[in-house]
Amino acid sequence: MASPSTSSLLLLLLLFLAYSGARAVPWDRWERTIRMPTEKGELVDDDAAAADDKKLGTRWAVLVAGSSGFGNYRHQADICHAYQLLKKGGLKDENIVVFMYDDIAGNVLNPRPGIIINHPQGQNVYVGVPKDYTGEQVTAQNLYAVLLGNKTAVTGGSGKVVDSKPNDRIFVYYSDHGGPGVLGMPNLPFVYAMDFIEVLKKKHAAKGYKEMVIYVEACESGSIFEGVMPKDLNIYVTTASNAEESSFGTYCPGMQPPPPPDYMTCLGDLYSVAWMEDSETHNLKRETIDQQYETVKKRTASPNDLNAGSHVMEYGNSSIKAERLYLYQGFDPASVNLPPYNGGLEMKTMETINQRDADIFFLWQMYRKLEEGTNERAEVLEEIRETIAHRAHLDGSIRMIGFLLFGPENVSNVIDHVRASGLPLVDDWKCLKSMVRVLEEHCGSLTQYGMKHMRAIANICNKGVSEASMREASMAACNGRRRYGGVWHPSNKGYSA
Repeated sequence: MASPSTSSLLLLLLLFLAYSGARAVPWDRWERTIRMPTEKGELVDDDAAAADDKKLGTRWAVLVAGSSGFGNYRHQADICHAYQLLKKGGLKDENIVVFMYDDIAGNVLNPRPGIIINHPQGQNVYVGVPKDYTGEQVTAQNLYAVLLGNKTAVTGGSGKVVDSKPNDRIFVYYSDHGGPGVLGMPNLPFVYAMDFIEVLKKKHAAKGYKEMVIYVEACESGSIFEGVMPKDLNIYVTTASNAEESSFGTYCPGMQPPPPPDYMTCLGDLYSVAWMEDSETHNLKRETIDQQYETVKKRTASPNDLNAGSHVMEYGNSSIKAERLYLYQGFDPASVNLPPYNGGLEMKTMETINQRDADIFFLWQMYRKLEEGTNERAEVLEEIRETIAHRAHLDGSIRMIGFLLFGPENVSNVIDHVRASGLPLVDDWKCLKSMVRVLEEHCGSLTQYGMKHMRAIANICNKGVSEASMREASMAACNGRRRYGGVWHPSNKGYSA
């Protein structure tokens, strides 16, 4: 029989447990605090995620594919893939705005009509994607209106905008071609860096969000933010490349792993598939933005060949990096048992192609598949020749304009000059736009390839060249409109500025 002292202890224990039950503190709450040392981090992560859940507003997302044409398949595939990831993460269609030309899934060149894939063995990522802004509605002005939540300023489309509140978070993902200071759009003009930054400033001033994360896939994408992105807007940005290098396509014909044999075009972009495949293989309530940044940075850079990878960059408010990804990309319940983070999981070397060469690569793949002696094959070959000729024309015209403006000894020093890190591309963005328009009037459309010459045009502005001098040099270098009228004249598709 128990002694009186032992009975008293048992009684006290029972009273304590009864009192604890009345306070609604379950037994498993006590059990889960008894962890092995290696598990302590998981408990902290769980508690932090629970705390974040309580104060979480609405998640919004804006997904932009800034190109058109089957040769640019990869950009719309990237965006559709991102939609599927966010949808699985719990974001609602009413809070996801999609910009895509929508000429890929139903394209006559698509070997799987109605289907878009972003990986050689990938699933159809086109299913259910909202058609918010397609075709001629994919414009810079509509993008700005959507970000600002200005329904009266959008033209066509679903009319859906980011009608966000002060406690909401916004995720923006853009995939396309770019150039120094600009991002492409299938309908001109381009997105210019300062215009985009001004939109972000207005959104912040209107208290339209708590925090924002922006991912950008494009050549020279760092130049959109270099020297112009404030740190006090509660926005964190990562870009596929720095301010002076290309980004890269991947999963292309002839690469490993190759797309299915019937595909003639690249399925994805290196930076883009890196972040999405990372998100799909981790528990986003555990993985931080910074951890994903480090993983993507390693996978996107090529340690063996600097011409096959790019330097992923970051801008804006770096304190946001410590937050967990699910706050922006959502959380798929099926990922609960996936690892929180493994920086070495996807460190395989990827084969790539420079984004600016992807169009020629696509045309060549199509040419090889067509039967010899057919009109179609001859037409594709002529398109290849014309595209290469126009590239040479643009390259030569820029050099000649520089020669005429600055003389033979200074042309390279001025045209090829790259400003120091932390400085914006150009001092006067209005000058950049006006000079681009003058150039296109006399030398033809810049095209997605010619975007790379934006730095040269910016340098002309930085040297204080007048618009009249630029016009005279352009007319002399390009012989007016005579040689490159027709398909290359900007009146056909619009001016880049």
